[in-house]
Amino acid sequence: MANETLMANAIRALAMDAVQQANSGHPGAPMGMADIAVALWGRHLKHNPADPHWADRDRFVLSNGHGSMLIYALLHLSGYDLPIGELRNFRQLHSKTPGHPEVGITPGIETTTGPLGQGITNAVGMALAEKLLAAEFNREGHAIVDHHTYVFLGDGCMMEGISHEACALAAAWKLNKLVAIYDDNGISIDGQVTPWFVDDTAARFRAYGWNVIGPVDGHDVAAMDKAIASARRSADKPTLIVAKTQIGKGSPNRVNTAKAHGEALGLEEVKLTREAIGWPHEPFVVPQEVYAAWDAKAQGARAQAEWTQRFAAYEKAHPELAADFLRRMKGELPRNFAQVAVDAAVAAHVKAETVASRKASQLALEAFTAALPEMLGGSADLTGSNLTNAKATLPLRVDLAGEVVKTEGKIGRHINYGVREFGMAAIMNGVALHRGFIPYGGTFLTFSDYSRNAIRMAALMKQRVIHVFTHDSIGLGEDGPTHQSVEHAASLRLIPNLDVWRPADTAETVVAWTVALQNMERPTALLLSRQNLPYAPKAGLEDISKGGYVLAEPSEVGLAKPARAVIIATGSEVQLALKAQEQLAAAGIPVRVVSMPSTTTFDRQSRAYQLGVLPADLPRIAVEMGVTDGWWKYGCKAVVGIDTYGESAPANVLFKHFGFTPENVADTVRKVLAK
Repeated sequence: MANETLMANAIRALAMDAVQQANSGHPGAPMGMADIAVALWGRHLKHNPADPHWADRDRFVLSNGHGSMLIYALLHLSGYDLPIGELRNFRQLHSKTPGHPEVGITPGIETTTGPLGQGITNAVGMALAEKLLAAEFNREGHAIVDHHTYVFLGDGCMMEGISHEACALAAAWKLNKLVAIYDDNGISIDGQVTPWFVDDTAARFRAYGWNVIGPVDGHDVAAMDKAIASARRSADKPTLIVAKTQIGKGSPNRVNTAKAHGEALGLEEVKLTREAIGWPHEPFVVPQEVYAAWDAKAQGARAQAEWTQRFAAYEKAHPELAADFLRRMKGELPRNFAQVAVDAAVAAHVKAETVASRKASQLALEAFTAALPEMLGGSADLTGSNLTNAKATLPLRVDLAGEVVKTEGKIGRHINYGVREFGMAAIMNGVALHRGFIPYGGTFLTFSDYSRNAIRMAALMKQRVIHVFTHDSIGLGEDGPTHQSVEHAASLRLIPNLDVWRPADTAETVVAWTVALQNMERPTALLLSRQNLPYAPKAGLEDISKGGYVLAEPSEVGLAKPARAVIIATGSEVQLALKAQEQLAAAGIPVRVVSMPSTTTFDRQSRAYQLGVLPADLPRIAVEMGVTDGWWKYGCKAVVGIDTYGESAPANVLFKHFGFTPENVADTVRKVLAK
């Protein structure tokens, strides 16, 4: 249809104009995928520009996020609150059109993309959330959860290993409402990819268990429409549509070249492209007939109104389910959560058990997963080590027909991710972005390196995702330095908006989980021990949530004198601090012990509170089995830490070898006081 050619050319014109004005960006992908966008957004996508957060909208992810002008053009043209002025301000300070799409900045953006491969992986998480919510909430005659997840991706996403991790899982979970459209243009920034990317991509996806369609001419809207319609009919498999395209389509001299990928076309080439595609309009000018063809506001309003009517009938038939669905999609915790959290913390305090903090985490999970049906957990093939399973979270399983298996009417909420740490982390981001679940997942702390960029993306996107990292130090012993975390706690604390907790006992672990579940705008990393940790006696629990608190004053070890120093410790080292305090008290040296399970949380407290815990006139000594750099910001006079890699030996041998003994901590305090 002629108007569809105009619709596609409007995308091409806006993309090349915005990139040219910014003199920065990637015009080639939007120009090459414009016809595919017409087929999907013009004929299939269920969305309402007036309500970007409508629960049953289709999700659209631009995994090849460098082509951001494609989605900005689509959002603007179809009626979202993204005026043409924002497209003129592409890549400029504080605009709603940053260089790569960012959720929370631009209305209609579902996830922040740019790091290649993570968009498709987020989409897998979104499709998983849709499938599980549908299995949990839909009832006969009432399908309130029924939408698709569409994702555009390119060669770069396919080359990133995370796409393998995620797409294999998508097939295992039979995510039939996931439709991925591969922009197979054969060009990357370095040029033609054939010397270094020789995969048979279609065969690869068929081997996973995907439905593969194509290759399809990505510039034939009717052919793409037919392929998408076929993909939507898939009953038990996700679908990959291989779309053959020309990067920079329409540009006479840049089409099919690497120059079209990552730089402005240039004023002369923009002029020639306008002539070639028959677009006589000035930059950023779109004819009303094109706006009318793209306008999705009326159709979107009808679709949402129909869903609202269906939901009203559902609410009448199943009021409790409807209320719980709305609560969960808002991200709100149940009304009884506060009491559940208090009860769990008090129980931990009263029992005062000696257990590894990984076991303390599982004990907390038993309480929280029973009370919060939205908690969706898992592990990267280390469930027996991470202890992320609980009685209330049966294994997630999908039958041969693609249906989620239920036990006594309940879906499985524990995911076996396999050895896929990065994939797990980015899938959890997608689950969180979709809403309806609070995702958490476990692996060894050392392997947070594999997950790191997805952790960073969760922090950037302000998503409630909880990482359970066990085996947190040289305390894991004989596995040696490949598995012994040394720099990981410090490096995770450097990520803005990520809360890092390293609890010392069962009560601190419950509080850490409580704060993590309440944090709707930041992810959390829980660093947990393999070895058993004695309970640290404490007067109360109210200050633990502040990240650092006074655990023991000199009076609690028989000294009436005021403290002369403060020992700050985290996790398993709190016990060293308490024993060192006893030894120093026996020598008449009074010290205060501060437990600081979360430096990131403590740093957000008022200055008055911080000085109440760490008085300015007392020397501070920190103790942690990790690199020392991060502790000097607290004005420490000494740090008992480890600035080398570990060794392979039993844990008790390593503690002595590296100086993690009460005697060494006490001696360090003496040396500081002697100066």
